[in-house]
Amino acid sequence: MANIKIAFVGAGSVRYTLTLISDLCKVNGLNDSFVSLMDIDEERLNAVYNLSKRINYELGANLRIEKTTNLRSAVDGANFVINTALARAEGHEDGYVQYEIMREVGEKHGYYRGIDSQEFNMVSDYYTLTNFNQLKLSLDIAKEVEKYSPSAYILQTANPVFEITQLVLRKTNAKIIGFCHGYGGVFDIIETLNLDPNKVDWQVAGVNHGIWLNRFLYNGENAYPLLDKWIEENLSKWEPRNPWDAQLSPASVDMYKFYGMLPIGDTCRNGSWKYHYNLETKKKWYGKFGGIDNEVERPKFYESLRALKRNLIELSKNNEIRLSDVFPELKREKLSGEQQIPFINAIVNGKRERLILNILNNGIISLIPKDIVVEVPVIVDSNGIYPEDINPDLTDRIKKFYLIPRIMRMEFALEAFITGDRRVLEEVLIRDPRTRSYEQVKNVIDEILNLPFNKEMKEHFKDYSQ
Repeated sequence: MANIKIAFVGAGSVRYTLTLISDLCKVNGLNDSFVSLMDIDEERLNAVYNLSKRINYELGANLRIEKTTNLRSAVDGANFVINTALARAEGHEDGYVQYEIMREVGEKHGYYRGIDSQEFNMVSDYYTLTNFNQLKLSLDIAKEVEKYSPSAYILQTANPVFEITQLVLRKTNAKIIGFCHGYGGVFDIIETLNLDPNKVDWQVAGVNHGIWLNRFLYNGENAYPLLDKWIEENLSKWEPRNPWDAQLSPASVDMYKFYGMLPIGDTCRNGSWKYHYNLETKKKWYGKFGGIDNEVERPKFYESLRALKRNLIELSKNNEIRLSDVFPELKREKLSGEQQIPFINAIVNGKRERLILNILNNGIISLIPKDIVVEVPVIVDSNGIYPEDINPDLTDRIKKFYLIPRIMRMEFALEAFITGDRRVLEEVLIRDPRTRSYEQVKNVIDEILNLPFNKEMKEHFKDYSQ
């Protein structure tokens, strides 16, 4: 019997929570765990509670499941806290609404895709500069865990993973680890090149949403020539299957040719302004959809998420429907591919796992400071977390021209949040290629701070130039 407590904070992320609950039910050594589902949205909480209990029953597991709107109750005594919580503006259906509102303000003042869209950080829900509410929520959660379950692992899942994991490590003693599934782009490469996955030896390394395929071997031989051959023969014919399909886009290949290694997963979306000036430019580099991070596809995606959540809430009220008939993946023994449950299983039951996690560098990637959070391959078992040696090393261009500038943007975001010095936000925008005057900078920040849901953010940021 796994005598452990797993808290899901932000459990109202219904589909994601249900995916992890399904994984949990399928792992024999964990399927009798105590699960605490926590969210402040009672409608979503009730839905995920009902659906989780039904998944538990249909899969023949023995999870003990509770629901609560109280954070302290959820994390008290927990061994693992999975944080998927997204700060939400009062009166709005979800947290993405405030992102879109702030993006609209930014565009009104001449900042295409909003002021949080910065070089090497173009992913549409990865807000850093104006994300005071999300950073504060995540830090508050970590402080509760530190106080009531000091030995628990926080599995940070909600974005921005890089900034939140770094912030919590600097301001608390909580054991936080960042989780992301972007590394799965490696498997797209393997499939496209028609390689036997069992014969591929690969590594990725970098920072969250900025990872690179440093090792790529097939049958012990360098497999990059196979990629080069595919590029020569097929790149001109490439078309995206959907807006998310960017792994072998012209942008990704262009980044590979400049940096010397292939960007993986979300990294392909996080290049420079070269790929992002406007929708036309995005379509040139990401195909007919222009990727997912644009003014057409991103709103469609948010609406599809809202529709899915509404459907799941309705489904939760109909106990006559077997969930495995609606979600065929429940019938499969294979796990979802998300890393949280394999991580827990490795720690609790010693099931050795190779995972890609966000942890302190401590010399793993040379040239990067040891106290910076990096995303790297690790081995996890009941004794702990052991990073692999990064071999071969990332290229100098990746480290000097990509990672260091991206780390600097993280430092700007945390410096602004920690100090409350408005001038830090201004300095980021002063350096932004979209900025034409200091008045433009002041005006856009003023309007964002004056939004109703940013009241606490406005009180936090002071103008120390006076």
